[in-house]
Amino acid sequence: MNYQGFAEKLLKSLNVSIGDTLKIVKPDISYEGMLLDRSEDADDQHLVLKLESGYNIGINISEATVEIIKKSDKPKIELPSLNIKKDDVKPNVSIISTGGTVASIIDYKTGAVHPAFDAEDLIRANPELLEYANITGKSILNILSENMKPEYWVKAANSIADEISDGSYGVVVAHGTDTMHYTAAALSFILETPVPIIITGAQRSSDRPSSDAFLNLINSVSAAKSDIAEVMVCMHGTSNDSTCYLHRGTKVRKMHTSRRETFRSINTTPLAEIENGALKIDSTKSFKKRNEVELTIKDNIEPKVAYIKSFPGIQSEIIDYHLDKGYKGILLEGTGLGHCPENMVSSLERATDSNVPVVMTSQCLYGKVNMNVYSTGRKIMSAGAISGEDMLPETAYVKLIWALGQSDKLDEVKKIMITNIAGEMEEKSSMDYFLN
Repeated sequence: MNYQGFAEKLLKSLNVSIGDTLKIVKPDISYEGMLLDRSEDADDQHLVLKLESGYNIGINISEATVEIIKKSDKPKIELPSLNIKKDDVKPNVSIISTGGTVASIIDYKTGAVHPAFDAEDLIRANPELLEYANITGKSILNILSENMKPEYWVKAANSIADEISDGSYGVVVAHGTDTMHYTAAALSFILETPVPIIITGAQRSSDRPSSDAFLNLINSVSAAKSDIAEVMVCMHGTSNDSTCYLHRGTKVRKMHTSRRETFRSINTTPLAEIENGALKIDSTKSFKKRNEVELTIKDNIEPKVAYIKSFPGIQSEIIDYHLDKGYKGILLEGTGLGHCPENMVSSLERATDSNVPVVMTSQCLYGKVNMNVYSTGRKIMSAGAISGEDMLPETAYVKLIWALGQSDKLDEVKKIMITNIAGEMEEKSSMDYFLN
């Protein structure tokens, strides 16, 4: 149980477990219902009951008496057995979970959730998957995506490479949405892939009628069978359950906290859209095709890279602090065309003299960095800052981590950063894409 303090002591003294039926009596009212768990950071003055009506209610117990009406068995979910037979006609698609649950089995009585981390769980929740491919899979991490780390990108890349080496026709990665675009960029640089690698997740959990999990997962498996052999993000393209978009892994960003079509391609358009499992590829796009390259993994990275956002009043000591702490690279998200206050120029020069690359991007997201236009930009460029072109700040941050793993020489890192490795930079910055 996650109950703390006063509530925890009371429940322990009564030998109460989650799922027990309790009666809570207060001076003017009483309640009966099944005890539910709470979040770890909740206060210690309330218990949560599921009433017979089905509603959940939080009850202050500071001036109440609590008694057990009925003890209950520990909540559990009985999972039906599966006898999955391989269909030799269908391709083999691997599903790797990092902790982002795109499907789960819910006990609506108790609220207990069984996360779908392996292939059998996913098939139980979404048996339609077997209509599209033979499904195998494994869980490599069990974390919330805000806890993702650069070293986990390497772990995921190696797990994906193992699946491809074992003959997988395509790989789907289940991931939390908050940092999905960071992981998509990282895998794009670490891996050269002969098959599609599709990253997907859900904005809304599977126990909600408005969940996007099913459509995202089904369409991701379809995308894994396509001829686009790149790292891509597959998520809802509209607010309804009709279409998903395939976004290039280095050009996609989460743009809304809760909307299902939160992911958007920036400074470009999606590579394809998927409806009812059918792909419609944008004929104007160039992309790597299936089996065009051999599987290659370059997984050396340097995680000690700072991500700094310029703002009015920012002081140069922020750059100096990271240099003093031994950071190997700095991603600077500047204003407009790629600017920061002039008072920071001397610290940028110090970074260059210390063999620490500073990459300049823009908070604007759309358009290209151009430090040649204004005097401040020219001073920043003269101080050694590297243009991030039209790269998303998050993508440039990830690329710098990867570039520093390939070389510790400033000139080599600069060369890598200004080279289009995985479609992260567009030749032209078109106004057509703005807020598309």
